Amino acid sequence: MGFNDIFNTDFLNQFPTQTLSQILITMGLAFILGISIAVIYKRTHTGVLYSADFGITLIAMCLITAMLIMCVVSNVVLSLGMVGALSIVRFRTAIKEPMDIVFLFWSLAGGIILAAGGYILAFVGSLLISLVLLCLRDRTYVHTPYLLILKVQDSQSAADLSKQIKDKTKKSRLKSRTAHKNEIELIYEVRIAPEEDLNIVSDLEKSDGIKEASLISYNGEFLG
Repeated sequence: MGFNDIFNTDFLNQFPTQTLSQILITMGLAFILGISIAVIYKRTHTGVLYSADFGITLIAMCLITAMLIMCVVSNVVLSLGMVGALSIVRFRTAIKEPMDIVFLFWSLAGGIILAAGGYILAFVGSLLISLVLLCLRDRTYVHTPYLLILKVQDSQSAADLSKQIKDKTKKSRLKSRTAHKNEIELIYEVRIAPEEDLNIVSDLEKSDGIKEASLISYNGEFLG
């Protein structure tokens, strides 16, 4: 293809027919929506480390998807060729947090809907999703899950403490028991009221046969 062919009218007609204003509006709204999704992701993130790069990825994905769909809806031939080209792409990055998949799909869906002209649907739907995620993130529980780590002298002390833990907690479950030469380490998954977290440690430390007691906030799978 020569340089002059690039400016040939028939060649240009193969590409998307949106006006410049439509393209700018769609990409601008995709950028705003992407930022909104990234902000909600940061606000609701519960993992160990927050990744700023993932937030940027959400913005870029919304923009790229919008651009891609604008091309697809404008030209059937290009859309078929693009499907074939994208089918050879393989993404091997592991998603460590389940909620990350939700935000990736949200960003992807937002870009698709905006490019299809569903501006109101994209933003109203995103608003409702944001409210749901924020409500679930800020929920409070009467009894909070913790990991209780105990170091005791012998098996008899471990049995006595097990009875105390059942009496002092709403729910409890032994997660791990490790025996050493001079002590036994017990890890319990317990659920207690937030205002009682210090009291239970103090009470257990006064028990006979216990060497050490630690209480750790637990954000894993909740007790059923």
